[in-house]
Amino acid sequence: MAGEPQSDCLFCKIVAGEVPATIVRETETTVAFRDINPQAPTHILVIPKAHYENAAALAAGAPELAADVLAATQAVADEEKLESYRTVFNTGSGAGQTVWHAHAHILGGRGLEWPPG
Repeated sequence: MAGEPQSDCLFCKIVAGEVPATIVRETETTVAFRDINPQAPTHILVIPKAHYENAAALAAGAPELAADVLAATQAVADEEKLESYRTVFNTGSGAGQTVWHAHAHILGGRGLEWPPG
């Protein structure tokens, strides 16, 4: 069920403290941690504590929580002193989503090409 922790979800396990992560910021509704396979000098994931399968489900089911995730990305970017950065939500396997819990990637610390991919 949307919003409920899923026992087989890696990110739900991070939220619960069952799987270690390098947490850089935590709020009442979000957690931000360093990606274990960074694609840029700064690569941090921001997740809602509540489980939503992807960004589309999060936006439809809990728009206020989606706003919290975006606010947390800005706070993390400020704390990391990123003058420019990219925020990415991969939605669906064709877009590269591999963990089925909504999450934003913050990428920065180097030039980023456009278009991506």
